[in-house]
Amino acid sequence: MAGYRWIRPEVYPLFAAIGTVVGICAMQLVRNICTNPEVRVNKANRKAGVLENYSEGEGYAEHRFRKFVRTRPPQVMPSVNKFFSEPDL
Repeated sequence: MAGYRWIRPEVYPLFAAIGTVVGICAMQLVRNICTNPEVRVNKANRKAGVLENYSEGEGYAEHRFRKFVRTRPPQVMPSVNKFFSEPDL
């Protein structure tokens, strides 16, 4: 049993997928803690209570990725969808 492998090569794609998901979750957590206007980590900001700062909230909600996606078609693969949905004439 000296040549037994603990991690088989078939498991590498699973590790990559789980690692990607954990990375996305960590990025979202850091984004929420650092830039969300409703999250207050330090004591001075927590004393302020509820703020009516709509411009800061709108800036958080309308981030660059959302603005980029808004101009794109709402399909994952538009060329494949077009190929299968439109009849050949």
